[in-house]
Amino acid sequence: MEYIIIIISAILVNNIVLSQFLGVCPFLGVSNKVNTSVGMAGAVTFVMVLATVVTYLLYTYVLVKLGIAFMQTITYILVIAALVQMVEIILKKVSQPLYQALGIFLPLITTNCAVLGITLLVIKKNYNLLEGVVYSAATALGFGLALIILAGIREQLDLVNVPKGMRGAPISLIVAGILALAFMGFSGIVR
Repeated sequence: MEYIIIIISAILVNNIVLSQFLGVCPFLGVSNKVNTSVGMAGAVTFVMVLATVVTYLLYTYVLVKLGIAFMQTITYILVIAALVQMVEIILKKVSQPLYQALGIFLPLITTNCAVLGITLLVIKKNYNLLEGVVYSAATALGFGLALIILAGIREQLDLVNVPKGMRGAPISLIVAGILALAFMGFSGIVR
């Protein structure tokens, strides 16, 4: 039951982008088309789960043991950047089609503050490794859900007559705000 609460909370109630405002740059920048949003959501999910596993193990078995837990933020930044580079290199050699599909999104993930935020929140919330992986996967799915919903709305907005002064970023910000309000409706589901 605890894992179900973690999943529902991460996807709907405490959506990383709409309630915690982490990952807003790719949320607004990549949400022009649904296809690119799906690719970005997949890449973020993969990197977020992988980064959570590696940073959790690093924190628990290295930083805490050496008494340098205060170095976690800078260490996590370096680990996430290295992981993204390693994943990019491995994908390029092993699976060229998958690299073509995710290759353009991987460099964007390095600067996605949602990935760093989740790795820090897993430690702050005192999750064990399995709970941390479930939380990071659910959070990435929530990020992807918000991203794909916004992309679908933006594609529909391209088909209607939006006033000239509202085109582009202004209408996207208004839609994102309305989405955040809509997701606030889920706040009574879990604690």
